[in-house]
This record gives sequence, structure tokens and C-alpha cells, in this order.
Amino acid sequence: MRKNYRTRIAKAGLPPGSLVHVGERHTEQPLLSLMVYNAQEVKEKTLTGIKECSGFRDQAEAKAVTWLHVEGLHDIGLMEQLGDLYKLHSLTLEDILYTDQRPKTEDFGNYIYIVLKDFSLLPEAGGQLLPEQISLVFGPHFLISFQEKQSPLMEPIRERIRAARGRIRNAGADYLAYTIIDAIIDQYFILLEKLGENIDSLEEQLVTRPGRDTLHAIQIIKREMLYLRKSVWPLRETISALQRTDSPLMDTATDPYLKDVYDHTIQIIDTVETYRDMLSGMLDIYLSSVSNRLNEVMKVLTIIATIFMPLTFLAGVYGMNFKYMPELEWHWGYFMVLGIMITVALSMIHFFRRKKWL
Repeated sequence: MRKNYRTRIAKAGLPPGSLVHVGERHTEQPLLSLMVYNAQEVKEKTLTGIKECSGFRDQAEAKAVTWLHVEGLHDIGLMEQLGDLYKLHSLTLEDILYTDQRPKTEDFGNYIYIVLKDFSLLPEAGGQLLPEQISLVFGPHFLISFQEKQSPLMEPIRERIRAARGRIRNAGADYLAYTIIDAIIDQYFILLEKLGENIDSLEEQLVTRPGRDTLHAIQIIKREMLYLRKSVWPLRETISALQRTDSPLMDTATDPYLKDVYDHTIQIIDTVETYRDMLSGMLDIYLSSVSNRLNEVMKVLTIIATIFMPLTFLAGVYGMNFKYMPELEWHWGYFMVLGIMITVALSMIHFFRRKKWL
């Protein structure tokens, strides 16, 4: 079961904009990596503090994009320094630290704030989804990305920047934001493919050998699909808000790429809904399968009881202790009664087979 963060209690009653980290601590210290690039060159640096970033805050003269990536969100002091350096609203910092946000887009004029959800699948936990909040803040020539923990999600984007593949080196911070969003959307496709394989495996198990473990697995995946749906549906609204914005921070050249991401989001939503319908159908199949198995068992027991009813009657009649019963003194009496019992049993079995009850 996904746990609820106890640190939410610490936020209760505080005024808006109060900085409290709500989430799990995944790193000992926040990790800061800086990448500054334009069409001609790329500079990379690992930072030990925010002060080192101040010289790269405004790269407008060189037409460069500054990308600051933060891994680990538990350091409140670090967030306050970032807010002061980039003039971030206190509500933005509060949302970054509150890691249970739904995907959304907010335009603050001098920057745009985006919240996204990334998921990883934990096979050892029965297919449970592990969510991670990713926040993006981008302005005219900068982008700050926030992750809860270290992951290889951003590395392919860095490789594209280093190798100058595509138009990323010639575009602005808005295109970098699109690239990160697209990378997260691609992770959804990989995740859904794995979930689809798990559902196929459960479906096969459901037909061949359904059991309590099958029901438990169906319930786990169904619950995780519901949680995934809650994160995917707002994602469509988030991308749509970026498409509709009239902010000068969004270049019109990025619109076709956002439309492509929006189409991918719709495809993901359709897949999620399809899987949820399949799981609901599988649950009905499981209940029907269990009911059919119970009916089969009851049918066999009923047939056995029906066959033994006349035999029990005969045994009861000749088990009575009356003195004058002619068959008791007859030499072949035992064999006659035994033969009648066998004949009756075989006749009933033959009758059941003709009716296809056996």
C-alpha cells in the first residue's frame, strides 16, 4: 500500500507559501548540475551551492540557455536561495516541495511553472508503481528542473545537447522544457508496455489456473491503474495549457512539438482506459471461473450422492433386524442384492453419461 506522508501534518494551519518538504528523502544532500549551451558550445559543471550559479543566471548576451538540475528536495535553505536568485514566487517553491501535486501549468509572467509525474514499476512489490514528482521552471534563457531522487531520465537529453542532435542547441528554454516533457511521456509508454505484459500474463493465468493469488494480483494492478489515471488525465490539461498560452516565453516554433506531445498524451489516456476495462473484465471472469469451478464440484458431489441413494436404501432395508425376511435364509441372497446394487449404480452412471452430466 502506498503510504501517506506524515509530514503533511506539519503543513496544517501554516500560511500560503510556507516551505515544508512533503515527501521522502532520497538523497543525503541535494545534487546540483549545471549545463549552459548555445549553438556553438556546451559548458557543464557540478555545483556545490547556489552561489556558483549566480554568474550563469543571465546568458542573454551569448544567446545561451542555462539548465540547472536539482536532485533532492529536502533542503529548505537551498530552495529559498534558488527562489531569491531566480525571483520565484513562494507558492511555486511550496508546490515544488509538496511532492503530491497533480500535473499542472502555471504562468507567473516572468517564468512558467510545470508539474509532472514520472513512474517506475517495482516488480518485487507485485507491480506497484513508484511515483516521482518532476517540476520545471523556465524563463527567457533558463530552466530549472527538480527531481526527488537520482535517475537516468535526464541523461539522454544531456547527450543530445552534447552531440547537438536535433534543434535543441538552436532553440530556447521552452524547447528544452518540451524535450523533458516528451522524455517523461515516453516513459509512460514503456511503463504501459510492462503493465500490458503483466495483464496478459494474468489473463493467461486466469484461464488456466485461477486462484487467490490471481485475484490479489488483479486488485493490485487495478489499484495502480487508477492511480496512474489520476496522473495522466491532468497531463492532457497541462499540455493543452502550454499550447494555448500567449506568454512570450513560449516560441511559436515549439507549438507543433507540443501538439505531438498532446497526441501522445491522448494515446496514453486511451491505453490506460483500455487496461482498466480489461482488468474489470478479468475480475468478472475470475468470479465466473470460481463460480463455475464450485458448480462443477457440486455437480460431481450431487451425482455421487444420487448414485448412492438407492444403494443406501437397499442396504438400509436388508440391514433391518427382522426375524422373518425370506432373503436372509436364501443361499444366493447376498449375491443377488450385491448384483442389484451394481446394476443400479451402472445404470445411473450410463444415464448420466447419456445426458452429458458426466
